[in-house]
Amino acid sequence: MNTGNIGPLVLTTVTTAGLRVLGAIVLWIVGRMLIALVMRLVARAFSIKHLDVTVSRYLCNILNVVLNIALAVAILGFFGVETTTFAALVAAAGVAIGVAWGGLLGNFAAGVFLIILQPFKTGDFITAAGVTGTVKEVGLFVTSLNTLDNVLTIVGNNKILGDNIQNYSINTYRRVDLVAQLDHGVDHRDARLRLMDRLARIPNVIADPAPDVEILSFNLAGPLLAVRPYCHNAHYWQVYFDTNRVIREAFGDAGYPAPEQHYAIRSDKHGVA
Repeated sequence: MNTGNIGPLVLTTVTTAGLRVLGAIVLWIVGRMLIALVMRLVARAFSIKHLDVTVSRYLCNILNVVLNIALAVAILGFFGVETTTFAALVAAAGVAIGVAWGGLLGNFAAGVFLIILQPFKTGDFITAAGVTGTVKEVGLFVTSLNTLDNVLTIVGNNKILGDNIQNYSINTYRRVDLVAQLDHGVDHRDARLRLMDRLARIPNVIADPAPDVEILSFNLAGPLLAVRPYCHNAHYWQVYFDTNRVIREAFGDAGYPAPEQHYAIRSDKHGVA
């Protein structure tokens, strides 16, 4: 063996491998830049066409995954890896992963149905799978929601589709449900008129349908009034807190006594009953 040829051979091999690695890095950087450009153009096209935000983000996620897989295959081809063999391996791996991660594929399928059926869209305020919040994004496998305390919560699409979904943003208004306790000695008709007058002056309470103030039930303290103004979902909590304040102020200004539970104790010849 001629040891004098080893040095040049190693140098040539290292140089070739280094150039290939450098070329792969350049290909990766350029490919990522092109993918980013394509994604911006597609997003802009969807915006011009006024495509629903939920649908456009979902399609962009799919396109981004496909383009990145294509880039990875191209880089492997650059290194001389047989892409057809790679594709077969990916398919086989996909089957194995599909069997092992059936839930993941279920989430993907559920995401497709969520996009097609559209029980909600990005920006809607919903309750789904026990989580209440504003929809930030419907992804390939999960849906992101920002809860009322501003916590980003990720929920699997399959869990959402398999559970009840309440969409508070679909209808033009919603009802605020509160109660007001009266003492036995208070005239409920006077209390109702006072509340109806003040409820009508709360900002963002709509006039049609008009607020409801009726006797809901009776308890040991006296009549219990149902106080139910209506408003748009965006104003729900403002109206909720303002209504509580109005109940307190209206009853205080009227001088109503504080509700107290009353018990009747009677005695007979055999003792106390």
